[in-house]
Amino acid sequence: MHWSDEGIVISARPHGETSLLCGLFTKERGRHMGLVRGGRSKALRPVCQAGNLVLVDWRARLDEHLGMFVLELSEPIASRHLTSPLALSGLSTLCSHLSLFAERDPHGGLYEGAVYLLSQLEDVSIWPGLLVRFELEVLSELGVGLDLSACAASGVRDDLVYVSPKSGRAVSREAGAPYHDKLLALPPFLINEQAPVSSQDILAGLTLTGAFFDKYFWAPGLEVSGAVSPSGRGEGVPFARQQLIKGLSRYFAAE
Repeated sequence: MHWSDEGIVISARPHGETSLLCGLFTKERGRHMGLVRGGRSKALRPVCQAGNLVLVDWRARLDEHLGMFVLELSEPIASRHLTSPLALSGLSTLCSHLSLFAERDPHGGLYEGAVYLLSQLEDVSIWPGLLVRFELEVLSELGVGLDLSACAASGVRDDLVYVSPKSGRAVSREAGAPYHDKLLALPPFLINEQAPVSSQDILAGLTLTGAFFDKYFWAPGLEVSGAVSPSGRGEGVPFARQQLIKGLSRYFAAE
């Protein structure tokens, strides 16, 4: 068996003395694991850094086997952000989200969105808002899509400012007023592409998406079918995302 594709490195861990077991999120085949022989060498270790874009050849005797990756670096995303802890936390958060998907289940649109987000990590005025939208898309692809089109209580489509943490549906200002302390804030930029994106809206957006990731994937004790990332087995919020929230909060406070 043999195929070629392009992908994002989302994980790499030692295997034996010289190799790496790498996880990729590929364009045509979704999340896929493979062994990179000599991956711990000086030549290949930089290629196998999480967040890098690569060209990949995969070979195995049978399709169900782990198989071998031969990787060629396409874009060295990781090395571009070694001096930016904030960008690295965003990169690592993206990789942890992609690790939630079942193996060999393609999500081509999500792959393209991830590549675009990675290409914007040098501009902190852009990528945090893109990350919030990306997280919404991840939730949708995982079967936890939020309905932000109309008020869950009244059906109106105007003045939507809340989201119900139970149903994942939008709630209008009027309908949500009696329960506002139990509802999640809905940032305007998530329902209106022309709306400005403030720092407060970004943090509110991350709180919104984080509530549903926690409910369905991160909460301690959860057992998530198909998820292989530690963040998808009920072991709490991924460390990278915790650092992301802290880093963005500090950055916005200093503006």
